[in-house]
Amino acid sequence: MHLVLFDIDGTLVESYDFDTECFQAATKDVLGVTIGPDWSRYNHVTDSGILIEVIEELGLKSDSDRITEEVRERFVSRVADHISCHGVSPIFGAYEFLSQLVARQNVAVAFATGGWSESARMKLDAAGISFSSIALASSSDHYSRTDIMRLAEKRAGNGRYDSITYFGDGPWDQKASETLGYNFVSVGSRISSPQSIRDYTEANVALRYIGL
Repeated sequence: MHLVLFDIDGTLVESYDFDTECFQAATKDVLGVTIGPDWSRYNHVTDSGILIEVIEELGLKSDSDRITEEVRERFVSRVADHISCHGVSPIFGAYEFLSQLVARQNVAVAFATGGWSESARMKLDAAGISFSSIALASSSDHYSRTDIMRLAEKRAGNGRYDSITYFGDGPWDQKASETLGYNFVSVGSRISSPQSIRDYTEANVALRYIGL
């Protein structure tokens, strides 16, 4: 039995750039500060993790619950506005590849994203790659990417796997996979890794990396 986990932004959906812009704008809306797009400077590159550090840096930890809720609401609203105006596209071949995996008896699939659940499902739906049967773990569950990935593994439903593979597009995805001992496959050209695909039109290559 093989478990295959997927990041969402930049991995399944062409949303990395506008997602970053919406997050920066939402933070400025609520806190009045502009945060840079270099997420690698944060300990936990997730929506919750980044916001926790920003709140601490501003000395506003005592008001973190209210701030977090306000930023999340503004962010989700901005993502919805962007999608309504511009739409959002899947990474080439993503729907077909996911459909192929879901149809296999020896594969379990789950989404593990550093984004909040509301925006994650919104983007998947808009890109036409939402699957009701696929479990999702997100930054709404935890601020740590490794904890999100572990939770996705648990929600996938089978306790024992012969292999666990994570598809991602960021250095934090690769690092988290190494920490957990997961097999890692990079998608796109943002990072380099020994196992990489341009997109899911290279399905045969991706299946080989999984061990199928």
